Amino acid sequence: MVQTLYTTNLERLSSCEMEVLKLLVEGQSNTEIAGVLYVSPNTVKTHVRSILSKFGVDNRVQAVVFALRHGLV
Repeated sequence: MVQTLYTTNLERLSSCEMEVLKLLVEGQSNTEIAGVLYVSPNTVKTHVRSILSKFGVDNRVQAVVFALRHGLV
């Protein structure tokens, strides 16, 4: 059941969320990500919150670990 939830949510990551996720894995801050993607830091925060929700994790470190363990990046 849990695996199905994760698989379904992984397929729903938007292209913007995937870009943010890749930069999170590189260890970049919200401000740095915003600069790379030419968006506001608040936009990055929104994408990060969405990623956390879809992965069912509590923080960006857990999101990075999740992404690496599932071969997303």
